[in-house]
Parts: sequence; structure tokens; C-alpha cells
Amino acid sequence: MADIRSFRKERKKREQKQTGYKEKILKHKLAAVYRILLTAAGIAALIGLIVIQYKRHVYTDYDIVSSVLRESVGNASDIRLGNSILTYSRDGAHCTDAKGQVTWNQTYQIQDVRMAVSGDTVAIGDYNGRSIYVQNAREQLGVITTTMPLLNLAVSSGGKVTAVLKDTDKAWIQTYGFDGELLYYGEVHMSNTGYPAAISLSPSGELLCVSYLYVDAGVLKTDLAFYNLGDVGENYHDHLVSSSSCTDLIPYVQFMNDNTLFAVGDGCLRIFSGSHQPQLLAGHMYEEEVQSVFYNEEYVGLMFRSEDGNYLYRLDVYNTAAKKVGSYYFAIEYTDLFFDQDNIVAYNETECVIQTLGGMEKFNGVFSKPVRLMLPGSSAYRYILVTDGTIDTVQLK
Repeated sequence: MADIRSFRKERKKREQKQTGYKEKILKHKLAAVYRILLTAAGIAALIGLIVIQYKRHVYTDYDIVSSVLRESVGNASDIRLGNSILTYSRDGAHCTDAKGQVTWNQTYQIQDVRMAVSGDTVAIGDYNGRSIYVQNAREQLGVITTTMPLLNLAVSSGGKVTAVLKDTDKAWIQTYGFDGELLYYGEVHMSNTGYPAAISLSPSGELLCVSYLYVDAGVLKTDLAFYNLGDVGENYHDHLVSSSSCTDLIPYVQFMNDNTLFAVGDGCLRIFSGSHQPQLLAGHMYEEEVQSVFYNEEYVGLMFRSEDGNYLYRLDVYNTAAKKVGSYYFAIEYTDLFFDQDNIVAYNETECVIQTLGGMEKFNGVFSKPVRLMLPGSSAYRYILVTDGTIDTVQLK
């Protein structure tokens, strides 16, 4: 007969052995987890350190990464068209990419250029003329011929064009496809509607804003009218879906994106929101004279003369939520300014200043040769410098 005590001892030994194995396995797994967590924490700390150093790094110079030759025209101007360069004059226009390749060339004879840009699309017309040329950075889209003289125009990123046309005792506001097809039209009688001083199309071409100036009891006032040219507008008389009146003169309106428009007046900035029926989100008052207006799809900046004697200008920046992001000061005379991610880039022919929206100056330096146009490059702190004879890609260092 087997010894029960001996059997129990053996079973206990086996159980203890199994428990020991389980504890060892558990300790091994925990050790592996700890190693992974420690490694991840180390990597996160390293990344955080790199990010902090990157944010705090100040650039003092730049390297020319690549350079291509370009032919410049003495009486021509250069502007940014998406990530390309639009060069135009009264005799024609052409578009060049950052590699110096001309994507299209348009000849015309224009006495007084009227131009509108949305993203990488441009419409070029002649004040009091009857032709509008529509192109994007890649190709020529079409030519629109109007039946009356042109006063003003706006364009969408898809190539729709709205034109204000002059008639004998009234004006017409007409929207075309880039192929010249008349899509929408309406007449404006100055005596009851007012004068259409400014217009803007949303990037999608669905919304149109018109700033009407009129006199009420001897006081000049403004009505901002929003027209929906899409399906929503079909349910409203003349496609008018909302409007806003104010006592300020508002000669400048601009869609930042399909959901946001800002209006700049003599003493106020107004920001409207809504993809179908825009409504006033907020207004900001000021007493100084606005020197320039800059914007992209996220921010709008108003440039004023600086009240600080150490600087020439102050830029007040607002976001699409109508909140003030901050005020930024510049000591240089600028010819242009643009937003590049979280940076503000101001420059002239010979020098450049770059600040972050957090208020840190990242670069303050001079160009090695006169610059006609500066635009963002393909990566952080890489830029395209357009000069009289070259297109240079540079990297700050």
C-alpha cells in the first residue's frame, strides 16, 4: 500500500515547483514590461528635448540648397500662386514652379490689371475691359468674355468667377464658370441697394459676399450680403441667405476658408462663420489706421504703425474663432508678409524677420541678393527666394 504522506509530500513539491515557475515567468514578463516602459519614457524624453531645442533654436543664416535660372521682366510683378510663382504685367502673365519650369504663358493687353487669387487659382481682368483670364498653377482654364465693362472680380479655387459689371444706371453681379458659362446673375441699383465696393467668393464657390456702401441720412454705412450659390440658396429670394449692417465703411471682405470670412473696415474687424448661412461671430474695434491685411486659411493679421518707438509696425493676429492670438512687432519696412504654419514671415528686398505665434524671434537676417518674392518650401524653415535671375531654395541654419 502506497504511503499517503509520501504522496502528499510529492504533490506539494510539484505544486511548489509549478508556483515557482509561474512566479519566475511573471517576474520575467514584468521585467520586460518595465524595460519597454523605461525605453518608451526615455524615447519620449529625448523627443521632448529635441522638440524643446527645436522650438528654442534661433537661426542666423541660410544655405542655398538648390538654385535654377529664371528670366525676369523689368516691368513685371511676382506673386505667390499656391506653391508656384505668378509673374504678370500689362502684356501678359506666366506661371513658374519652384524648379523653374514654366507651366503656362498667357499674352494679353491690359491697361489696368484687376486680379483675384484663391489658393492656386487666379483670375486676371482689365478694369473697364471685357475679358477675364482664368488659370491655376498647373494650366490655363479658360477665358470669360463679359458683355459690359469690368469693375471688380473674385475667384474660387475651382475657377468660378464673380464679376461686378458696369451698366448705364446700375451694376450687374454675375458669376461664371471658367469656361465662360453664366451661372448666376443679379442687378444692383445704387439708389436702393448701394454700391458694391468689395466682393469675395468662398474657395468652393458656394458662398459669395458683397459689401454694399450706401448713404443713410448723410452717414455712409455698409451692408454685408451673403449669397449661397448652391442648393441651400435655391430656397431664398435672389440666393440671399444672410446679411449684416454696420455704420463703418467696409471696403475689404475675404473668405479665409469655406466656413470663415473676415471684413475689414475703418474702425473694426468682423469675422463671420457658417458654411451655408454665415453669421457674425465677433467684432474687434480699433482706432489706428490699418496699413495692410494678411491672411491664410487659419489666421488674419492687421498691420498698424507701432506705438513702441523701438519698432515700426505692430501686427494683430486673430484666428477663425475670432480670438486674438497676439500682437507682434517688426522693426523692418516690409514688402510682404505671410503665415507659415505657426510662423509669421515678414520680409523686404534685403532682409527678413521670422517670428513664431508664441512670440519668439526665430530669424532676423539679410539676403545675399535682392529678393522679389519669398514663399514657403517643402519642409520646416525651408523657403523659396525669387530674385531677378534665380529661384533659390534655401534652408535656415
